[in-house]
Amino acid sequence: MDAALANLLSPPVLCFLLGLLAGVVRSDLEIPEAVARALALYLIFSIGFKGGVELAGTSDPRALLPPLLVAAGLSLLLPLPAFGLLRLLTRASRIDAAAIAAHYGSVSIVTYVAATSFLQARGIRFEGFMAALVAVMETPAILTGLLLARSGKSGAMDARRRRELLHEILANGSVVLLLGSFAIGLLTGAEGMRRLEPVVASGFQGVLCFFLLDMGLLVARRFTGFRTMGAGLLLFGLLMPIVGAATGLLAGRLVGLSLGGTALLATLSASASYIAVPAAMRLALPRADPSLSLSLALGVTFPFNLLLGIPLYLAAAGWLFG
Repeated sequence: MDAALANLLSPPVLCFLLGLLAGVVRSDLEIPEAVARALALYLIFSIGFKGGVELAGTSDPRALLPPLLVAAGLSLLLPLPAFGLLRLLTRASRIDAAAIAAHYGSVSIVTYVAATSFLQARGIRFEGFMAALVAVMETPAILTGLLLARSGKSGAMDARRRRELLHEILANGSVVLLLGSFAIGLLTGAEGMRRLEPVVASGFQGVLCFFLLDMGLLVARRFTGFRTMGAGLLLFGLLMPIVGAATGLLAGRLVGLSLGGTALLATLSASASYIAVPAAMRLALPRADPSLSLSLALGVTFPFNLLLGIPLYLAAAGWLFG
């Protein structure tokens, strides 16, 4: 309860709630789209760069391989229970269920950033290579979602659409920037951090506050789509993060992550993509209804994780560590 209260009263979360309130009362408060995109690019670069610097300072970089493999496996497999839950709780079609499941196998970078901020505020350290795990978990779920959607069909994508999808996955801006900034941090190490610390460290919390303010406004606008969402979908949006987090906790413990690293892997496993996967699904599954996936990921799961999930996953990780 103390961790949950501290999270709720932190400046980033309060800014999210302010944006939520402003949207609900239909205030004309607005952050221009170009500014919001610049804030997102800054956050992605910062977490990637700092992760690379941390890895550069480790004595055994080979320790990164097992967590990377486990992270890829989580992204590949988590759509399966998501698909099963959707078919059990809702009347979603196979294609819609597969598209939603792909979102829940991938990750939310913003949720990860909020979780790292929460851990740092409490003085809890975590592995620097966690930023690399974020990038690894972005895309495998897309492949599983496509397999689920096409498991009952004989048709296949034509060559042009396959090339477009592959390009969308590999050239996704957030993945390219995250991996690129991670590589820059790895190559420049402590000297690079010394030069960029006023930018990537000192201003991080302030930028996160403005970005979450915009996210609150965006979530409030999504409330209108909840009228088309049945109780089963809402229940799924709250249950699946728990399923994902429990799986991530066990996986983190299995590969020997620290308390902070295990809590972060649980948070990643509990999150849902609303940036990378929607773009890929538009190409791969054009018949899927994107409003269902976005309303669930952004309007239900993201607020749940931000307000309650992150401290809950840390508490569960603490219990695992005894």
